Amino acid sequence: MITLYHCANARSFRVLWMLEELGAAYRLEMLPFPPRVLHPAYLEINPQGTVPLLVDGQTRMTESAAICQYLASLHAPTPLGVERGEPGYGDYLNWLHFGEASLTFPQTLVLRYTLLEPEERRQPQAAEDYARFFFVRLRALEQRLQAQDFACAGRFTAADISVGYALLLARVLGHHERFGPAVRRYWERLSSRAGFVRAMAVQDEAAARQGLALLPAPGVGLGKRSQVRE
Repeated sequence: MITLYHCANARSFRVLWMLEELGAAYRLEMLPFPPRVLHPAYLEINPQGTVPLLVDGQTRMTESAAICQYLASLHAPTPLGVERGEPGYGDYLNWLHFGEASLTFPQTLVLRYTLLEPEERRQPQAAEDYARFFFVRLRALEQRLQAQDFACAGRFTAADISVGYALLLARVLGHHERFGPAVRRYWERLSSRAGFVRAMAVQDEAAARQGLALLPAPGVGLGKRSQVRE
């Protein structure tokens, strides 16, 4: 059975959402965020100390968008994937990775340098610059969604899960106040899906059982480099 190592509202939520959309069997291992600081034993399982970690037999994967692509292939044929030769295949791959590389990555730097790091290590200017980077890239999504309901292929796919997680993180950071009207409608469509609602419920119930916070606490970032393996 697939095992997913997950932190509340972290990138691993993409994988949890994907598993729920697929109706796949899995085992969930909830961790405090960031696990490399708050649960150092996890470094023995995943030396990067990051989530997600998906274990499927001999397969071990740590990149959330790649895991979504893997799961779509594993369960093919599924409307969540777009096959080679199908119209929209290139768009599918592009938006699948756009959700991580262009929309999520800059926000993680905002999160780190405004909240996670101790006060003396915070970088307000860097955080502001990367927030601006995110908003500029978000314009491409707004423009696309003015003409269609989903990112590609005329239907909901793993690409929407990838992009949708970036919008979830934006809400955590308060960036949703600058969503355009098309992105706001898109977010409403995504967050009302049964798979999304189930994933949120599974996450929240597991966190409550273990007494884990749903949001990261201030100042719990990398701290002293000598104490934490990057």
